[in-house]
Amino acid sequence: MQRLVIKLSGNLFSTLQSSIENILGIVHALEDLHAAGSSIIAIAGGGLVARQYIAMGRELGADEASLDQLGIEVSRLNARILNLSAGVADEVPTTLESIVRASRSEGLVFTGGLSPGQSTNATAALIAEKTRANLFINATDVAGVYSADPGKNPNAKLIPKITPQELRRMLKGQTMLAGTYDLMDLVALKIIERSRIPTRIVKCDPITLKGAAQGKSVGTLVES
Repeated sequence: MQRLVIKLSGNLFSTLQSSIENILGIVHALEDLHAAGSSIIAIAGGGLVARQYIAMGRELGADEASLDQLGIEVSRLNARILNLSAGVADEVPTTLESIVRASRSEGLVFTGGLSPGQSTNATAALIAEKTRANLFINATDVAGVYSADPGKNPNAKLIPKITPQELRRMLKGQTMLAGTYDLMDLVALKIIERSRIPTRIVKCDPITLKGAAQGKSVGTLVES
């Protein structure tokens, strides 16, 4: 059985009507992959709502660990929405051990963040390491890693393959404040590097996600 760990962009949950359509599309894609024989753990990001709560907390003087906890709570609510989309009423697992147990019994598990100081990207990488996943897919709001910010530079080119070390150099100087994690963070990269987890950074849409899970060369492959 192929073991997949998939981090889903928090932007999937940004607006009500578009989110429902997009969430259902993603969940149906994951259900198809599961039915075809894949064991899947999907981790929901916090997205816009998490950033708004974190911004309010920061204005009120909260420490970064408390702000991280706000983001974690929102990501778990997003995971509950994924459960509802799949017709599941189960509680969202909130520890690494309970996630592993749920995966063994259910084969399709939705969860959120775990620990302060750890982005959902890092959480997903850790889960991939713990479960010895065959592939870690980081589904984001961009199509992969680019030579420059594609939102600012129209000449930015998609990089089809990159090593964790090269990507770490590109992200050097990235802030680690709560709510600022984006494409990938340094903790996630260190986990990917030490465990040699094949990783793809792709656009968060059903077709691309299924393509990545089926071994197609989409997005950016992060591999030593």
